[in-house]
Amino acid sequence: MPRRRCPPLPRPPLPWPGRPAPLLLLTAAWVVPVAAPPIRDGCVAVSDGRIAWVGRRGGPGQPEGRFRELGSGVLLPGLVNAHCHLELTALGLAGERRFTSFVDWVEALVAARASLDAATARDGARRGIEELRRSGTVAVGDVSNELGHLDLLRESGLEAVVFFELIGWDPARAASILAWAEGRMAELAAPGPVRLRLAAHAPYSVSPPLFAGLVRRGGPAAVHLAESPEESRFLRDGGGEWAAFLDRRVGPVPFEAPGTSPVRYLDSLGALRPGLLAAHCVQVDGGDRALLAERGVGVAVCPRSNRNLGVGMPPVPELLAAGVALSLGTDSAASAGRLDLMQDVSALQREFPRLDPAVIVRMATLGGAEALGLPDYGSLEPGKRAALAVAPAPEGTAEPLSFLTSGEARLEPVEL
Repeated sequence: MPRRRCPPLPRPPLPWPGRPAPLLLLTAAWVVPVAAPPIRDGCVAVSDGRIAWVGRRGGPGQPEGRFRELGSGVLLPGLVNAHCHLELTALGLAGERRFTSFVDWVEALVAARASLDAATARDGARRGIEELRRSGTVAVGDVSNELGHLDLLRESGLEAVVFFELIGWDPARAASILAWAEGRMAELAAPGPVRLRLAAHAPYSVSPPLFAGLVRRGGPAAVHLAESPEESRFLRDGGGEWAAFLDRRVGPVPFEAPGTSPVRYLDSLGALRPGLLAAHCVQVDGGDRALLAERGVGVAVCPRSNRNLGVGMPPVPELLAAGVALSLGTDSAASAGRLDLMQDVSALQREFPRLDPAVIVRMATLGGAEALGLPDYGSLEPGKRAALAVAPAPEGTAEPLSFLTSGEARLEPVEL
């Protein structure tokens, strides 16, 4: 008797040019688009890694597709950490002891870095990247002096702007530092999700000629600015702990204190310009704030780092009132302890309880994307990257934005 052959199993249709990719419909109790008010019983349609539609589930225009239910959670764009130092993750320091001043912490940081080998630093950066991803971050502004972990970032799935930070207080070394930096960037540049930009460390660690060289090259792209009282004192009269620190570390260097604030000093050097991302800006008065807004400088605030190092808190409501574009960063694990940006979200809400939660959530998402020049990120809008996060929430949550800033929300990445 001839052997019967089973008919072949049907195969799914193969895609071909012109056929739209199948849609995935993500639904949650709340969708927070950021650029629009929260949506109860919301839905985000995703096609080929991009957002195709956002609205209320079952609302007009909702496309057909396969549903994935996220239950009572709050669905939002992934976080954008605008100021981070991944290569400092392995150092510890945060919580190790109480530092007497910001300069005391810097002394400890310099000593710890001197004994840190490249393999340990690289392993720390890897752990830092993993923590960013686990806690719902999808893009990062990473400050680096060594550029030894770019391959880890490229493999991570994170979008990254890496600020190659230059330090050089001796004016005689400015030209050689710039030449070395440009060669290093040319050597490591590669297409992909990691962008390299030249940056300056701070007004007290970068000489005027080095700032001038960065300005001639269209930068710097980032700088630490007006972070501590010691910085303000040094630029006002040339004295204090920073002067003593520089004498110990660098030796006598000709520098005439400008007798003004850090913000006004950088403006006198031509370094305040649109596209500059200034971290911290704690020690800023009304004139400084107006100048930052007038020059189009973005500010990344890092409340946990500032609190831990005892430098004060950035005047966030006043910066906003002046029209300064704000974003949020963790700073390093060496000052903040953790790289979970949601901890800074809740820290900012505790510090400024009258601040609208919508403003804080925007700082942690769209504000960071705008600061880093990443238009594909930070909000849920058709055409943007579907880089999403979800915060599991209690049933019946009525105020999703307040929940996100409460300290109770824990973000998770949404894997597509």
